[in-house]
Amino acid sequence: QVQLVESGGGLVQPGGSLTLSCAASGSIFSINFMGWYRQAPGKERELVAVIGRGGRINYGDSVKGRFTISRDNTKNTLYLQMNSLKPEDTAVYYCHYNLGFGPYWGQGTQVTVSS
Repeated sequence: QVQLVESGGGLVQPGGSLTLSCAASGSIFSINFMGWYRQAPGKERELVAVIGRGGRINYGDSVKGRFTISRDNTKNTLYLQMNSLKPEDTAVYYCHYNLGFGPYWGQGTQVTVSS
């Protein structure tokens, strides 16, 4: 059993910053990749950032240079530092672990960028 719990979402003004956290618990092993996705109203879920085997990182084109993904293995926690936020970053952000025995998703945390 794997549980992913996101936190850190909220309302922020354009140009502001937020840091999301994803605390993982349970049988965390055989990790293919882990990362963040988001889904805005009326749109498909899209990649934000992922960390693959060997620590290789990929970002979605719309967040490159503004967002940073990182992890603390001692705490089994994944982070997403979001800077220079724009209204189009408004979405529900989901933590995702792709393990050898299946994919797991968190419940999502709302990020709203508005003045």
